[in-house]
Amino acid sequence: MIEIDGSVLEGGGQILRTSVALSAVTGVPVRVFNIRAKRRNPGLRAQHLNAIKAVAELVGAKVEGLKIGSSEVRFFPSKPRAGNFRVDIGTAGSVALVLQALMPAAAFAPGTVRVVISGGTNAAMAPQIDYTINVLLPILARMGYKASIEVLRRGCYPRGGGLVRAAIKPVKCLKPLVMVERGKVKEVKGVSWCERLPRHVAVRQAEAARRTLTERGLENVDVKVEVGNTSLSPGSGVILWALTDTGAVIGADSLGEKGKRAEIVGREAAEKLMEELKGGGALDSHAGDQVIPYMALAKGKSKVTISKLTLHAQTNIYIVEKVLGIKFNVEGELNKPARVEVEGVGLENPNI
Repeated sequence: MIEIDGSVLEGGGQILRTSVALSAVTGVPVRVFNIRAKRRNPGLRAQHLNAIKAVAELVGAKVEGLKIGSSEVRFFPSKPRAGNFRVDIGTAGSVALVLQALMPAAAFAPGTVRVVISGGTNAAMAPQIDYTINVLLPILARMGYKASIEVLRRGCYPRGGGLVRAAIKPVKCLKPLVMVERGKVKEVKGVSWCERLPRHVAVRQAEAARRTLTERGLENVDVKVEVGNTSLSPGSGVILWALTDTGAVIGADSLGEKGKRAEIVGREAAEKLMEELKGGGALDSHAGDQVIPYMALAKGKSKVTISKLTLHAQTNIYIVEKVLGIKFNVEGELNKPARVEVEGVGLENPNI
């Protein structure tokens, strides 16, 4: 059993999700202790608990310590299985973070894994589901990862209740990810959305994002407006992604909140995107941490450049090295542009 201290580096839910995800895909049991020890409300919270439960169901795992507030979890996995699954976070906790824990093992199941998740689709301090769909999935597709994600209903803070349907097809072996040259930006796409709010909120967000980007010299900016009235709570946001001539996809986003003008939301998303582009990496800072486990599992040498090396990326590297026994080569400092390379373990799906 591999022992992992949940208080090191990022010290949050990322350690737990990555540890359990790698345990599930490799079949190696893990013990994670000091879970979120430095947080204001330490221990397991609802979204962490439901993520682990979902992965446990996927791989027929036995789990000890699975309760709210628990500071230690022991995860004993069996094998990934295909089929239909359902996860209800019960709060506005992030659907994207549950998917983050599920997706690695799901690709090594004997058949398609279909899952419906209820929770927050656009939660603060987490990837927006639109980012997962429009930025992360196209990057993983370069590795042979095959998945589709559909938003059936948005879920906003505080009530959540969003519905997302994902289908993940099995892969024999992941190909290495090579994304070093960012290239020139060809176009910027985006979605400005609002739920249970007047249409002009989404329109103003979109116009502010478009104006900010064009003023900074970017052309071919297309931000679509999406207005809905099915979310249990009102909310709004903007997600942008830049497409380059080398196939790179760079993303950024911003969420609305009570008292925050729509123009600020749009401008904030655009400024974040410009900051990511300024770093010059073929991956933005968020994709830079999310692809780490996939790079490690792939067959062959992966090498990427990241606009900014985050603490989340360093944390994922630490956990992957500990669980898989491999070594990453990182050139760059925290919060600076970086180059990351690794020779993957070449995990193969025995069912294909």
